[in-house]
Amino acid sequence: MKKIMERMMDAKKGNVFEILNGNRQFIVPVYQRYYSWEKTQCERLWNDIVEMQLSKKNSHFVGAIVNIAEEAMPTGVQKFMVIDGQQRLTTLTILLIALRDYSREHSEDQTINARRIDEMLLKNVYEYNDEKYKLILTETDKLFLINLVEDKLNKTKGKSRIIYSYNYFKSQIESNILSAKEIYESIGKLQIVNITLDRSYDDPQAIFESLNSTGKELSESDLIRNYILMELENKEQLHIYNNLWRPMELLFEYDKQETLMDKFFRDYLTMKLKRIPNINNVYVEFKNYKKNYNITSIEDLCVDLYENAKNYTDILFARSEDPKMVSCFEDIKNLKMDVVYPFLLRVFQDYKLNSITDEDFIEIMNICISYVLRRSICGLATNSLNKTFAMLINNIDADNYLNSLKVFFVTTKDYKMFPDDEAFKADFKIKDIYNLRNRNFILNHLENFQNKGPINISNYTIEHIMPQNENLNKEWINCLGPDWEEIHQKYLNTIGNLTLTAYNSEMSDRSFKEKLNMRGGFKESALRINRDLVKLNTWNESLIIERANLLADEAVNIWKFPEVDGSEIAKYAKSSKKNNEYDLDHYNFSEITRQLYEELNNKIMNLSSSIKREYKKLYIAYKLETNFVDIVVMKSKLCLTLNMKFNQILDPNNICKDVSNKGRWGNGDVEITLKKEEDINKVLEIIEQSLDLQME
Repeated sequence: MKKIMERMMDAKKGNVFEILNGNRQFIVPVYQRYYSWEKTQCERLWNDIVEMQLSKKNSHFVGAIVNIAEEAMPTGVQKFMVIDGQQRLTTLTILLIALRDYSREHSEDQTINARRIDEMLLKNVYEYNDEKYKLILTETDKLFLINLVEDKLNKTKGKSRIIYSYNYFKSQIESNILSAKEIYESIGKLQIVNITLDRSYDDPQAIFESLNSTGKELSESDLIRNYILMELENKEQLHIYNNLWRPMELLFEYDKQETLMDKFFRDYLTMKLKRIPNINNVYVEFKNYKKNYNITSIEDLCVDLYENAKNYTDILFARSEDPKMVSCFEDIKNLKMDVVYPFLLRVFQDYKLNSITDEDFIEIMNICISYVLRRSICGLATNSLNKTFAMLINNIDADNYLNSLKVFFVTTKDYKMFPDDEAFKADFKIKDIYNLRNRNFILNHLENFQNKGPINISNYTIEHIMPQNENLNKEWINCLGPDWEEIHQKYLNTIGNLTLTAYNSEMSDRSFKEKLNMRGGFKESALRINRDLVKLNTWNESLIIERANLLADEAVNIWKFPEVDGSEIAKYAKSSKKNNEYDLDHYNFSEITRQLYEELNNKIMNLSSSIKREYKKLYIAYKLETNFVDIVVMKSKLCLTLNMKFNQILDPNNICKDVSNKGRWGNGDVEITLKKEEDINKVLEIIEQSLDLQME
């Protein structure tokens, strides 16, 4: 900020009356974000006004407005492009409109002049069209503010925080905490530094980034929009904004637009880079992407963003003319499968390019849904799924799209594994389904799978057939037998004991026979999930197990394990072997170094699901986009080379050696020798530093 102040052409301390008075207009350029102040910020401004007046303070500083003067014309309106401070300038304008309207509605109060506010602070009364207004906002909010100024709010459709702020200030003025005159006087006491910069000298983009370098005021998507549009000439800027950027923004829900667009840009970059940018570093990553991938056409970039945003929001909001696609999109949303979006963005793109059919696209989505659901039931870690899906696109064979993905899922092992039918069924039967976040999702699919007349289960609640009450009555104890306490504890929340009903409160702790025969009981139920219960006259451990087996059999048909021909698996296994002709047997391990290597290897691979291991002729490489550590196997030790500069290392145990000017087989300037098992964790700490450098 200091450097900007040193270079500025003109800086004046004043108030909003002085800033707006005169034949002038402040324009918020299209690359700026829409008006975003919420009740909290408006309350803070209002409380400052009230406190200042009640304590009889003479002034209160509210911040700066930074603008660049457009070329002055001999006649007409002097225009200023707002670089920073548009939120407070807009809010003060809204407050003035609310005060003007209050004065008009209370003509008996002659203490302030509504016409003066209107003609001196809101309008350039002798001008026409847009030049008539002191403040012109971006297309998002322009019409809302103009209609407020013109008192035609009823003609404006849609949502804008401008209206929320106006209604807030109007209600505060009408509360009469302060008189209209006191409010007007207090607005005049709010001090603003108005900074006008020289267009011929100052770079708006550099200024903008300096003012917003912390990233606290603007979202990542705001920063990206400004970065893309600010460097364009006005004509091209308007063309890109009106035809690509604004239509892209409108794809996202207004109330959540900022958050959702931040997520979109992160997922878009994940798809492009095949790694996951830090959530707080998306803007910087986007700039690097544009620079490093030689993207020269802003329009082509924005076309690609817009097309991907359409695909993204189709998934996000379950939009499609194909009911099967809608069903998949809804499942992805209900399972909260955010991790799959970068991968599906690429698949959706290929689908739009006719690289795959709609049937293939639907099957791929169903495989992803089954993968996530099965892993959840089997208690497999979910924290690595985002990286698994980010890298999954690398396993696609464009000439055999669907089968190559199936082969990956069928053959992947360890922490990435896709649980098979046997493992899934075993865990599904004993899982505490009732306390799962996805319990309604599971019961909904068990009820509606292949049902031509689907039931809306939101009208139903989950019923424990054997009641939740641990103090079971005599009838239930007799049903369950002498081990009733153990049975109750073991099976209460499992799938075999859960169903759906519209009469949960009526059923309560009643006996099984009563639940069966009562009004709205199981015998009257139209739900398929209850069809086997009507054949019974009691409920016990063996029947719970039997029902769990039936529902587990259905579950494996709903959430299928990928089916792929053995010849396809063999083909890709052969191809993989051909591309990497070495394996562990190639290296000259001793018993000691083999044991050291296996333990170290497991720890390295567990650092990230994105890590790839490659067996080279002279060393074993571990890499993301490029190698971060290489291991050379020797008879008595492992020699590790880390791909980083020696001065970048934090080495508290002094185990690293500078080999920047020496020949070595691995990549990098840092070498570590590992001889003892107890040193593995010390070595791993250094390896993580090298990995982190690649992930930044």
